[in-house]
Amino acid sequence: MQTELSRKLGIEHAVFGFTPFPAVAAAISRAGGFGVLGAVRYTAPGDLKRDLDWLDAHAGGRPYGLDVVMPARKVEGVTEADVEAMIPPAHRQFVEDTLARYGVPGLAEGEASGWRITGWMEQVARTQLDVAFDYPIRLLANALGSPPADIVRRAHERDVLVAALAGSARHARKHREAGIDIVVAQGYEAGGHTGEIATMVLTPEVVEAVDPLPVLAAGGIGSGPQVAAALSLGAQGVWLGSVWLTTTEADLHSAALTRKLLAAGSGDTVRSRALTGKPARQLRTEWTDAWDDPAGPGTLPMPLQGLLVAEAVSRIQKHEVEPLLGTPVGQIVGRMTRERSVQAVFDDLTRGFEQAVDRINRIAGRSGQ
Repeated sequence: MQTELSRKLGIEHAVFGFTPFPAVAAAISRAGGFGVLGAVRYTAPGDLKRDLDWLDAHAGGRPYGLDVVMPARKVEGVTEADVEAMIPPAHRQFVEDTLARYGVPGLAEGEASGWRITGWMEQVARTQLDVAFDYPIRLLANALGSPPADIVRRAHERDVLVAALAGSARHARKHREAGIDIVVAQGYEAGGHTGEIATMVLTPEVVEAVDPLPVLAAGGIGSGPQVAAALSLGAQGVWLGSVWLTTTEADLHSAALTRKLLAAGSGDTVRSRALTGKPARQLRTEWTDAWDDPAGPGTLPMPLQGLLVAEAVSRIQKHEVEPLLGTPVGQIVGRMTRERSVQAVFDDLTRGFEQAVDRINRIAGRSGQ
């Protein structure tokens, strides 16, 4: 699974693996892919430094990268407290009423929410990058469009490639104009924040729109034949996220959530604003149903929704309240039927890729006779 981009980065397989778990990122890089650690959950620079130290020591000398969630427009002087004050009391009451209806216990006194994501705030994201640029990262990816121009310059000064996710050809062209090096074409099937265009349609549109920039295909990819399909559409690699959630190296801290993922079918996800305020694909649960119910108060815009539900999500996860328990995940969850190591995932990807290429070669050979 070699492409021009994979050769440029010195990796064996053109498989880029996004994950919030350092152990998974390191295992992806050791297996010959490119591990990308998600930074959005790191609110303290020391925590990110600790995990980058670990990742750097366990990646086997292979390249790795970092994924941030950073707005392109600079916003000065807005604090977390300012944002918290914008949340309507009626929405807070809806959260408490929903948790009470399912008997969700509270957190222990003094226990902080483990799910409180503030990495979308510019000052937090910038502190993450101040830490990350002290490490030999080879790629900086941004999940919220193109990063600010000064961040792109800082990355390029350090010979770090910059990638940005796009859900349409129009978005991709904006990334090219902003000096982005790699565009990730993220289809509707993907977990987390997605647009409305399917990967099979989106990938060739983005390839054509940003040529000659390399494109990674994302969304609904979790097998070797799907990797082959993405490369045949002009992508120079694939960007996989969901498939790593049920690997043995992942640390979901919840046996119940792992069971739900392994049991879920490809139709058991929903694109909902319940988690962050932006449409994000996740397991469909009674929590997402409550927020998507027209009788409810409706979700708040990002970042208000994320701050509003942070403690609630932590309570649901800690106490494993199964009707409400979910996570961002793509439609590929239907193929995630058993726990495997990262290396086993790569073994299946490469085996399936080779079989798909052989199959196409046989078809092409017969048609040419």
